[in-house]
Amino acid sequence: MRTHHNPLAVVRNLGILAHVDAGKTTVTERILFATGTTHKRGEVHDGTTVTDFDPQERDRGITIFSAAVSCAWDGHRINLIDTPGHVDFADEVERALRVLDGAVAVFDAVAGVEPQSESVWRQADRHGVPRIAFVNKMDRAGVGLDAAVASIRERLHPAPLVVQLPIGTEDAFTGVVDLVRMRALRWPGGDALEEGPVPDDLRDEAGARRRALEEAVAELHPGALEEFCDTGALRERTLASALRDLTRSGDGLVVLCGSAYRDRGVEPLLDAVVAYLPSPLDVPPVRGTQDGEVRERPADPAAPPAALAFKVHATPTGRLTYLRIYSGTIEKGDTLWDASAGRTERIGRILRVQADRHAPLDRAVAGDIVAVVGLKSARAGSTLCAPDAPLVLEPPGVPEPVVSVAVESRRAGDTDRLASGLARLSEEDPSLVVRTDPETGQTLLSGMGELHLEVAVEKLRRDLGLEVNVGRPRVSYRETVGRGVSGLVYRHVKQDGGAGQFAHVVLDVEPYAEGGFDFRSAVVGGRVPQEYVRAVEAGCRDALAEGPLGGHPVTGLRVTLTDGATHVKDSSDTAFRTAGRLGLRAALRACAMVLLEPVAEVTVTVPEDAVGGVLGDLAARRGRVTGSVTRAGAAVVTATVPLAELFGYATRLRSRTQGRGTFTARPTGYAPAPAATAVR
Repeated sequence: MRTHHNPLAVVRNLGILAHVDAGKTTVTERILFATGTTHKRGEVHDGTTVTDFDPQERDRGITIFSAAVSCAWDGHRINLIDTPGHVDFADEVERALRVLDGAVAVFDAVAGVEPQSESVWRQADRHGVPRIAFVNKMDRAGVGLDAAVASIRERLHPAPLVVQLPIGTEDAFTGVVDLVRMRALRWPGGDALEEGPVPDDLRDEAGARRRALEEAVAELHPGALEEFCDTGALRERTLASALRDLTRSGDGLVVLCGSAYRDRGVEPLLDAVVAYLPSPLDVPPVRGTQDGEVRERPADPAAPPAALAFKVHATPTGRLTYLRIYSGTIEKGDTLWDASAGRTERIGRILRVQADRHAPLDRAVAGDIVAVVGLKSARAGSTLCAPDAPLVLEPPGVPEPVVSVAVESRRAGDTDRLASGLARLSEEDPSLVVRTDPETGQTLLSGMGELHLEVAVEKLRRDLGLEVNVGRPRVSYRETVGRGVSGLVYRHVKQDGGAGQFAHVVLDVEPYAEGGFDFRSAVVGGRVPQEYVRAVEAGCRDALAEGPLGGHPVTGLRVTLTDGATHVKDSSDTAFRTAGRLGLRAALRACAMVLLEPVAEVTVTVPEDAVGGVLGDLAARRGRVTGSVTRAGAAVVTATVPLAELFGYATRLRSRTQGRGTFTARPTGYAPAPAATAVR
């Protein structure tokens, strides 16, 4: 066992990222089994997995809620988060990535890079999370490691560095050659790992691939290049250390392979996690704001504590709040300051989480991921810190919901229980929004997609035993300016005893290609003082909540304040804010407005003989086909389809293809809707 000076050097916080069905949960289960955390292998198809412990996850066979598990390997503590792959739960992935130091991206050896693996990859890029890749399902028919690596190179990363060579293919896949140590690793009985020399029949190929790996690494790493030029080769130590540097800088991507289901390739994957992915000491200090100034906090147990809550799990017995501790030490019974809510919280208990089992701890230190019991108001995204050294960490961004359904309780007496159930749901998952429709008085639940809302409603039924009626899903429309107006004059004058109100503004409104809202002032000669300009902008923002077409939020416009006038006594912030709001409303009524609807990129995988029907169906749903390729007897069609047309598509696709077709949809923004769809 190695000795380390700093206990944080042996911690690895990592996530497992992938497309639906690439095998993330099975990989997690095998890691738990290999590290001795569990004593029998959990199977997704039997519903016996540790991380998918919610009954719905077991029924549907997919991961919905990211689960945090902790295990030990080779003297290291590995905190592992199994994230969902389904696009409707992208927000769970976003929150997990915010607190992770590294990730393992899992790919299906037959399908290669799939659309959802591409979107979680881009999410990880945005957070700057170092990754290694694991090509799974090497025992399936029609696999090719080279083809999967080519699709990674083409769609995700310019420099995949393959460090293994498979021994045997398809059913005969029994092990790998480790190209760094030039050893053969085999799992002959499916259980114990056997190490030995490289088999004779693979020696030449292994030599050639090791050479290619050395050349690729030397091209990317200055230290390795120096040794390569001097001796014409790389020693094992130099190669391993260069691979670690390239992984952490993101310049190279280490690729391993295996079959998690058959338990082949898991131990070398754990070795690679320990060898290449960063510890909390290797990532930059966390940055937060203190009194408006940006401050850094090192991952030091002796520094003042600062932690980010990234997940809340409301159980019938109490709330579990998952924390990533960035600095300092927290102990049982400590009082911390919730910087987001502006109140103190007391830590009741600290738990080391092993999926649905927990081991109590007395303290947790910087770099760790733990769950705590006893917090009353902390939500996902809250910062908990020392009361005498406050710091606000940037919370993960929450996406705008795109689909909503009306929900009501079937029994009249359950209205209050439904309201508290919905409040608990949105507390656990910030991407679920609950609001009341001002016109109909209905309670609306909004989220990231049909499946997202289905799962939420099912949770109400199962956890609380509520009978719920659900309306048809509706999409969130937006409005934008098609053709603007210039020189719109608006005077706000109010005189009813006491101080009056006076504000005069002249506005230009034009389309803004970047989306969102842009406000400028072109007033000269101080005709509108600066503080009133700010009030006009605030008023304009107020007016964006409801557009003239159907009361939908307005986006994609630029407003320029070109002129105005004030009154010595009667002008005020309030008067100019009102003038901004009413003036922009009047301007929007004069503009040519366009209704926008959310669209999604859909990828449909079907047997070749069903392609015609699928294309016809997509056309009927106003879909625009953007590509079609054939892989191993299956056709993969990509299309852009309005989200409103996708409700119920899963059932339709199954019936058209006798249950053999699958699809994924990823919201990609908004596009103009046909005039007939202008609905409220």
